[in-house]
Amino acid sequence: MLSRTADHLFWMARYMERAENTARMLDVNYQTSLLPQSTDMALQGWSGLLSISELTWGFSKKYKEVSPRSVMDFMVRDETNSSSIVACLRAARENARAVRGALTTEVWETQNQTWLEFNRMLKGGAFERDPASFFEWVKFRSHLSRGVTVGTMLQDEALYFLRIGTFLERADNTARLLDVKFQALNGGDYFGPDASKLQEEVDFYHWSAILRSVSGFEIYRKVYRNVIHPEKVAELLILRPDMPRSLAACMNEAVANLALVANQQSSETLRRAGRLKSDLRYGRIDEILATGLHAYLTQFLDRVNDLGVGISRDFLVPMAA
Repeated sequence: MLSRTADHLFWMARYMERAENTARMLDVNYQTSLLPQSTDMALQGWSGLLSISELTWGFSKKYKEVSPRSVMDFMVRDETNSSSIVACLRAARENARAVRGALTTEVWETQNQTWLEFNRMLKGGAFERDPASFFEWVKFRSHLSRGVTVGTMLQDEALYFLRIGTFLERADNTARLLDVKFQALNGGDYFGPDASKLQEEVDFYHWSAILRSVSGFEIYRKVYRNVIHPEKVAELLILRPDMPRSLAACMNEAVANLALVANQQSSETLRRAGRLKSDLRYGRIDEILATGLHAYLTQFLDRVNDLGVGISRDFLVPMAA
């Protein structure tokens, strides 16, 4: 496969997944902002969302102060923000158009219709009327895109690069969501000797909203069968390979698909991906929390970013003549 084609497929999947995950992060912030809490704590959550998405600088250039409406506007429909939902859906559609011949008709039509319908909804005021329903629609369209891709694409390198992009982006976003929400709910003081005391102070509804944002509430109750504890939430979203949006599950899928497209120059990238997968497979949540969840997730994000650079170097950048 041409590296240019692989590049478009990889980024089409990443942008679609990024749009979904941005909708998930905004949705959980919107839902928790409706719960009883101080104004300062609510604004801290919105500021944290900008920070973990690395958008604080860009936001401050356009807005004087942080508010729920300004953050949502910036992350949903601001075309100057390359990580906004509108920018991600446009980029996904443009990447799909560039490799139209490598996609099935169903995949292309799903991408194109998502972009057109999104713009109609924005112009019709759907976002202002009901943000929660709007975010659900974005998530549904991402689910549809992923399902159509798996259900209609030939299982060859095109599909493998789509899957690599999807799960690399999902791992990155799950780690960011975990980091910002644990920090906000624990006042920036991560788990340690006083973990049990911190757990007692956490509002059940905040944790259930976080789980729902990653479609994990029902899964949590099925796996743990008890009240929601922060360390169990962390374990579910980091180490459980049977939780679809966990870091472990994402890396399992990324490594499996990376192995299918491996070439002579990708051995180091595959080794690093395999090592990260093994660290998650044999990790223990008590060890992670003892050393600091924030430090662990920061290191994970650095390693995922390094993998992205390696994949671009090995597969996506056109080779010099």
